[in-house]
Amino acid sequence: MTTETVFVELCKGINGLDKVVLREVRGSSAEVYLYGGQVTSWKNDHGEELLFVSSKAPFKPPKAIRGGIPICFPQFGSHGLLEQHGFARNRFWSIDPDPPPFPTTSSNKAFVDLVLKHSEEDTRIWPHRYEFRLRVTLGPGGDLMLTSRIRNMNTDGKAFTFTFAYHNYFSVSDISEVRIEGLETIDFLDNLQDRQRFTEQGDAITFESEVDKVYVSTPTKIAILDHEKKRTFVLRKDGLPDAVVWNPWDKKAKAIPDLGDDEYKHMLCVEAAAVEKPITLKPGEEWKSRQEISAVPSSYFSGQLDPKKVLQSSS
Repeated sequence: MTTETVFVELCKGINGLDKVVLREVRGSSAEVYLYGGQVTSWKNDHGEELLFVSSKAPFKPPKAIRGGIPICFPQFGSHGLLEQHGFARNRFWSIDPDPPPFPTTSSNKAFVDLVLKHSEEDTRIWPHRYEFRLRVTLGPGGDLMLTSRIRNMNTDGKAFTFTFAYHNYFSVSDISEVRIEGLETIDFLDNLQDRQRFTEQGDAITFESEVDKVYVSTPTKIAILDHEKKRTFVLRKDGLPDAVVWNPWDKKAKAIPDLGDDEYKHMLCVEAAAVEKPITLKPGEEWKSRQEISAVPSSYFSGQLDPKKVLQSSS
């Protein structure tokens, strides 16, 4: 008996919140909550979860969901007048049944278009009219793509400025067994040292303490290698010059109420972002960005992963 794949399904999630489930014929899947426009699950064709979501995430508005891929807009972090990471992750998004065409070359069927528009509540804290369109796509090979289009809808002639990030929480076996390739020799702003600017010295980024860095003018492709799982995440990004790397480590994790004390060991945030140089849009102007993440098997060479082969073979 063959059961036909339902590529897109709207159903109820945790605490009755609406979510969209995307499925591909080979077995990969993704879940997107309308609250926050947030991807909360991404599984490969073996059913293995690739994103981290905290066991203590409340899934109760107005609190943000800890994990998955929160959308940081119109402000990243606490550097501005708004709440931490802006308000897009604390709003209910709508499904757009008839979106304007997205430039795409493939015939993906597993996708959903979401839209967030200004409200009275938002304009009181951020006095601008905007339209944010988000397409979440699950590719035939299990790749996860997020495409954003943000338009200035102001009628008063005013431009607006924002910062942005896809706050990716990757699920890892053990943070001490993970390394990041692709950010060597890149300048970064260290949020643990008053955003002072340094240059990355290591031949790869590894983790043995708290990290909170904004790498600037980064390459379009970054690899996250999980030695224990023999898995490499490849993050490709377009229109997003920066990359944020964050892990709270033990002391900070204990101080975060919606994160388990030891859960920092199994998560790593590597975010595609536009932070250092804010984006400015005049009325009618639109800004586009996209990220694509894939998970590929890593093989060992002489006891070490060969990230250059991974990066070359994933191009």
